[in-house]
Amino acid sequence: MMEPANKEIARLLRFIAKGAAEIVETQSSDRLVLESGAYGTISATRNVVKFALSRGLGALSKGKISISDAGRARLRRLECTNDPYAGQHRSEATIAIDDDRGSMRLRSNDAESPLAMLRKRKDAKGLPLIDDEAFKAGERLRSDFTLGNLMPSIGVNWDVTGSGSRANAVLEITDTALAARQRVEWALEAVGPELSGVLIDVCCFLKGLETVERERQWPVRSAKLILKTALAVLDRHYHPPALARRNPRIIHWGTEDYRPVIN
Repeated sequence: MMEPANKEIARLLRFIAKGAAEIVETQSSDRLVLESGAYGTISATRNVVKFALSRGLGALSKGKISISDAGRARLRRLECTNDPYAGQHRSEATIAIDDDRGSMRLRSNDAESPLAMLRKRKDAKGLPLIDDEAFKAGERLRSDFTLGNLMPSIGVNWDVTGSGSRANAVLEITDTALAARQRVEWALEAVGPELSGVLIDVCCFLKGLETVERERQWPVRSAKLILKTALAVLDRHYHPPALARRNPRIIHWGTEDYRPVIN
């Protein structure tokens, strides 16, 4: 079987990714019609449909074709033209965050973010393990951590080895990176040393909860509770509660026949 063009494969997978589609025979020996009640119809060659089914990109059930996990991965790879194989394993989302600097939008890879996985999982009551506020607080810390170039270097430090020019070897830290580092420092100081470590591990270094428990020798399933507490404190740092307005009236407690003495 001749492999169809990537454009044909992507078009088919994009359509059936919205929902299962019924395969309708036509008078043409070369083409089929795919019908989806909610998303209309498209025409596709028999070759591309057979190719998708034979390669496990789609599954056929009761005359309807639906996309498989392999098909979704193939579609992500086809649509990510700059880095196809990274795109296959990436699940990007855009997060809107409002703060004192205004509104900003962060891109998050849900496939690698432990916080994204926790937000998707449900507890015994059917509620997310972490709420949106906690998720956004953690992603905001991660954004500043990355922007401030705080990830440990895995390359050669030429300044230490003495090779090369110091002016060319030492990376100039921009004002933006310095500001991001300052925000990270303030956030971790507000959270405190008891809780800041788990935030760095999970939000910044993207370690799973089981890894954190093993490395820190914590009891099983304790990291989730500590992380939720840390994220709540972090969210309060980013969004401090408004101070309650004080009543300007002077309140004096006394008996019913009390009368103030006026001098």
